[in-house]
Formats: sequence, structure tokens, C-alpha cells
Amino acid sequence: MRIFDLEEIRRDFPILSRQVYGKPLVYLDNAATAQKPRCVLDAVMRLYSETNANVHRGIHFLSEQCTEMYEQARERVRSFVNAASSEEIVFTSGATAGMNAVAYSYGELAFGRGDNIVVSEMEHHSNIVPWQIVCQRKGVEIRVLPFDDRGELEIDRLPELIDGRTRIVAVTQASNVLGTRPDVRKIVEIAHSIGVPVAVDGCQGVVHGGVDVQALGCDFYVFSGHKLYGPNGTGVLYARREWLEKMPPFMGGGDMVANVSFDRTVFADLPLKFEAGTANYAGAVGLGEAIEYYRQFDPKDVEAHERTLSVYAAERLEKIDGMKIYGTTCDKCSILSFNVEGVHHSDLGMILDKLGVAVRSGAHCADPVMNHYGVQGMCRASFAFYNTMAEADALVEGVKRAVDMLR
Repeated sequence: MRIFDLEEIRRDFPILSRQVYGKPLVYLDNAATAQKPRCVLDAVMRLYSETNANVHRGIHFLSEQCTEMYEQARERVRSFVNAASSEEIVFTSGATAGMNAVAYSYGELAFGRGDNIVVSEMEHHSNIVPWQIVCQRKGVEIRVLPFDDRGELEIDRLPELIDGRTRIVAVTQASNVLGTRPDVRKIVEIAHSIGVPVAVDGCQGVVHGGVDVQALGCDFYVFSGHKLYGPNGTGVLYARREWLEKMPPFMGGGDMVANVSFDRTVFADLPLKFEAGTANYAGAVGLGEAIEYYRQFDPKDVEAHERTLSVYAAERLEKIDGMKIYGTTCDKCSILSFNVEGVHHSDLGMILDKLGVAVRSGAHCADPVMNHYGVQGMCRASFAFYNTMAEADALVEGVKRAVDMLR
């Protein structure tokens, strides 16, 4: 296990040393995409420079070597999330692609007119829209599990929403707006008690607290590589083998077939059945490298550091007149979404940008959360394990300066 040395960690991320508008970059948009350590950048460049060849297709040296690296990356993912088998790990282009695959493939298998599904109110659009599209096509009702004004998901209301016609429950492991971490294990237990599977959006959860899919007991779990310090355009769908064997593939084409004729197609074995087309093998290798890098550190050290930063920043921000922080649950992850009375969130974000502080402003692909609070958008600062106390101070001082200017 590597010692948690913040200065040494920051040296691993080349972009953190750059300046914007003549000021040191303070990068606090990690919930949108995290920065990449040098080892990930080097791994991708090395593959393209030395080993580039299509996987699973060729019998020549480069193809076999690249295939070996690709499958090694799959095993790294399997170990990281503790799946029972690498056959339960499907590489995707991101969490959005993963959840769409579940919605379409599982929906095609299980949905019928008059059925219903339960989706939480705090979901990212990627865990709402795919279900809406399939439900409209299939005549399926969407039921919403609400959260309270503190950002706590009202799990005790789940039993009144699910019944014998419920086909799936879709929920986030950690809200990308509120930072809330619902008790997903409890949700799984309630749903499974009447035979309902559970799909989990793990984009924020996998990097803030991690996951053991077997302990969690979920049926489906998706996450994006770029939020886990890996390359953009990469992601993972974990699904229990029993579901992958039953579900029809989401897309057809090369690499997901064993044999094709005009009479019939025989699909490839798992997990290739769900990986149509030329794989993003460089991205997968980069994601595997990111996971190995991240696993050098004790998760408790990472969690403690991120929590210290977010709690400190929240306590200082709360002293600003008119400040409203959304999501105040005790176990939230290091995401701070806020507004200041009389100040537009976009104006606040633009001034912070000119001060070198990168935050997100807008609806964060979570319109139902905005509607819950009656706002059009929020400012969001999201901390990663490479952020510093000085950067938390820069955020607070920047907000103060922006508020003084805008008021």
C-alpha cells in the first residue's frame, strides 16, 4: 500500500501544474470528469506506439498481445468490483451506454404492458431517459422514489411502490448533485424480497467509497472510466451472469458473434456477446491502469482526505450571507452543490473560472433534482483525492469575491 503523500500524488497528474488566466489551476469539477495520472497517459500512448492491433480478430503477434492486455484490463476491473467472474464484466463507452444496454436488453426480455419500474428522484438523466424510452415503447409505468429536502432518499417508501408487476428498481450509489449515498444494500434487500432486480448507477460511488458487487447484491452496476481517473469513452457494465445469459444483445455486428448466416446468428460467449464492433482496447487498457494506480492507496485514506476537504469547504461557505447548500446528509460524498441568493449560478461559475477555479454550473444532467428544489441550476464543486486545503480556500475566497461583485 502506498503512503498517502498529497504532494507526491499531485506530481502524478501533469495537468494540475498548469495555469489558467495566469493563475494556478484549481480543478474542482471532478464529478464531471477526473484528471488522469501520467501512468494512464503513458499506458495509452505506449499501446498505440508499440502494440496497436485489433483485439480478438488476428492471429499475428500484435493482435494476440493487444488481446492479452485487453483481457488483463477486464480482470483488473473484475477484481476491483469483486465480480464473481470476468464474464460478468462488459466494456462499454461509458455509464450511459451501460445503462442503455440494461434498459434495452433487459427491457426487451422482461417488460410488458401494464408492468412498472421504480426510479429514484435523484438520478442522473442517464438513469432516467433510457428507461423512459423503453417504457414508452413497452407501455410500462415509471414510479418515482422521492428524497427529502436534506437529500435523503426515502427508502422506507419503497415497499409501497413495488408490487408483483415491478420489473426493476434503478438507483444511484451516490448522487452527482447532492452527494447522497443511499443505502443501496437495503434497497436490494427490499427489491429482492419479491424477486425484483436492481440496477445501480455507480459513477460517483465507485470512486467515492468503492464497491463490492457481490456484497451489494445488485443485479446490474455501471460506471464510467473517466470519473475514475481513466480515459474518456470507457465504461463498465457489470451484470450477474444469469441475466447476461438470458438477455438479448443490445447491438449487433462484429466480435459479438460466433457464426453468422442468412438463416441465423449464433452469438459469442459472454461477455463478448455484448461488445459489438471494434473495442476501445486502448481505453480499456488505460482504465485498467487507472484502477491499478488508484488501488495503491488505502480507501480509508482517500475517503478521509476528500471528506475533510468537503466538510471544511462547506463550513466556510455556509458563513456567506444567502448561501444555500443542497444535500446535507451525514454520509454524503465530497460533492458540494450550492446557490447564493441574488446571484445566478452561471455568473458565479464564470467569475470563479477567471480566478482559476474550475467548478460546474447548471442542472448537472439532473433536472428532477432541480425541480425538487425549485431552481434552474446550481454551482457544484466536487473534490478528488488530489485536491488540497489551499484549493478549498481558493474556492471559498473566489465565491466571496464573486458574490461581492455580482451583488
